[in-house]
Amino acid sequence: MSDQQAGPVVVGVDGSASSKEALRWAARMAAVEGVPIRAVTAWDYPQAYNSPVDVNWRPDVDAETVLRETLDEVFGDDRPAGLEAQVAHGPARTVLLEASKGATLLVVGSRGHGGFAGLLLGSVSSACAEHGHCPVLVVHEQREHH
Repeated sequence: MSDQQAGPVVVGVDGSASSKEALRWAARMAAVEGVPIRAVTAWDYPQAYNSPVDVNWRPDVDAETVLRETLDEVFGDDRPAGLEAQVAHGPARTVLLEASKGATLLVVGSRGHGGFAGLLLGSVSSACAEHGHCPVLVVHEQREHH
């Protein structure tokens, strides 16, 4: 056993169904490990060229809203002890890989918002699985089987 304190379970949250499932898994894993959860939402300006942008648009505020609403939906008033909510500026993969430094575990959903729905892994989850600085758990949303 090391004298070093274990890092948090970091989980990427973007409001998608698979990120909500990742948040549920992160809570279970953090309880098992006895460490806090750090729920991280990344935001960045879209890379659109020659597109009009509303000057009043605040993607940072939108990200905070997504994080708060997702935490409310998944946990309600029964939030895990030590839950930390973090909104960070930058591409999701960069933000999550940085957050994985010193973490006990990084949990991400297999598919976020955007991309091709038929793919098994999104670009962010693939990057995290390949380059994470700690063990990485990629969670698929629960589907009903008939």
